[in-house]
Amino acid sequence: MESRDRILFQRARLKRALWTLLPGALSSAISLAAPASWAQPNLALTPTSAPGMAVKAPSIADLQAIAEEGFIYGLPIVMNYAVMVEYAVDRNSGQFKAPFNQIHNEARVFTDKDTAVITPNSDTPYSLAWMDLRAEPIVLSVPAVEKTRYYSVQLIDGNTFNYGYIGSRATGNGAGDYMVVGPSWEGTTPPGIEKVFRSTTEFSLAAYRTQLFDPEDMPNVVKVQAGYKVQPLSSYLNQPPPPEAPAIAFPTVTKDLVKTNFFDYLDFSLQFAPAGPEEESIRTRLASIGIGPGKTFNVKDLPTEHKAAILLAMKRGESKVDQYLESGQKDINGWTVGSLFGDRAFYNGDWLKRAAAAKGGIYGNDAIEAMYPLTRTLANGDLLDGSQHNYTLTFAKDQLPPVNAFWSVTMYDGKTQLLIKNPINRYLINSPMLPSMNRNSDGSLTLYIQRDSPGQDKEANWLPAPDGPIYLVMRLYWPRTEPPSILPPGAGSWKPPGLMQVP
Repeated sequence: MESRDRILFQRARLKRALWTLLPGALSSAISLAAPASWAQPNLALTPTSAPGMAVKAPSIADLQAIAEEGFIYGLPIVMNYAVMVEYAVDRNSGQFKAPFNQIHNEARVFTDKDTAVITPNSDTPYSLAWMDLRAEPIVLSVPAVEKTRYYSVQLIDGNTFNYGYIGSRATGNGAGDYMVVGPSWEGTTPPGIEKVFRSTTEFSLAAYRTQLFDPEDMPNVVKVQAGYKVQPLSSYLNQPPPPEAPAIAFPTVTKDLVKTNFFDYLDFSLQFAPAGPEEESIRTRLASIGIGPGKTFNVKDLPTEHKAAILLAMKRGESKVDQYLESGQKDINGWTVGSLFGDRAFYNGDWLKRAAAAKGGIYGNDAIEAMYPLTRTLANGDLLDGSQHNYTLTFAKDQLPPVNAFWSVTMYDGKTQLLIKNPINRYLINSPMLPSMNRNSDGSLTLYIQRDSPGQDKEANWLPAPDGPIYLVMRLYWPRTEPPSILPPGAGSWKPPGLMQVP
């Protein structure tokens, strides 16, 4: 969730990458787009046999193969670790929000003055809670939310699996208490708990989204946020707490350290993530070169050719992730439509798919919760440029984005992926604005995508564009499943219309 330019795939071919657009938590992520500039990896081969026994270094071919596979497997885990440390551990990170097991509420949406996070969501204020599940479960309590307001609580573990949802779609808008437990918890569910969610890792994130209807609605959002409560199970039950979990010396994270110490961070993180059945093979291979719980990976004493093999393996691994991002989505009328996010069963050991999801935009929603078509082009592939042309986006009558909650179209500067300063302070057009917008005589709705005002009679439908490259993201929250629908991703009966260039 933070400087997303450190996570997102930002090459010219990015137009086919999938962005899921959760603000915050991305600025600490890993910039892997220029592997040629990486320093020599500061990694480590620790003998896995009995103490005192001589261990033969792995062959170059074996080391390279394992390192490449390990990079793809570990990329989301290391990215998540970097975000967690900045947001919940390092108070001097500049991104710190709140310590573990406390909630942080953002009582605002993003504007053009926000430059730390790229492609920010300006629809929904966020609340974040990082959870330490080692000592005991955490109870998440939500208030009753009016039926017209969408909200969601996305539960994401250290493997970047979306392992559960609370909110309008998943559980309704009534008040409730929900319990999050760690992978080894074996207790009983106390009375009053609506549902138990099990994280696959000892540390986890709850990401809250609360719909904002308009700027004047912010006080109502703040009231909803005030009703979100995060507490240990012992506090919920008014019982003495269990013994505290051991203190942890979390390794410091910086952009440069993540590049050079990638496998050190992976090695550290795996101790909090018990292997699932589909992970046994990759974990065994990683352990054979000293990566895993209780091990240390360091190549400083290896021959030069082994060090070079590891660096090459990491480059090759990233290249495979980039290729997947390019080819894994579907182009529909110039919009990239797809979804790469889900739970453990969704990935089922497809580590390349999971790595592509994280690099395309970590912490993305399941498709059933939200879809994010994006575009930089016309349907014919021509790049959108506000300094050269004006554009329109027309939704035919009864063909608005099909959602149960709401939809939006947000404008970003195509170079920076930031919201743009404009004379009417409008960064998006969304469905709550429909009553104030003008329809065409045939019932269709046209948005005017251009730098300058289309005229006072059309300004209600104007989405100001930058004086240069354009990048648009459409968001569909709680998409409909019955036709017309954007689901399944890339093959739904509803398709986003292409932009048209004004002659």
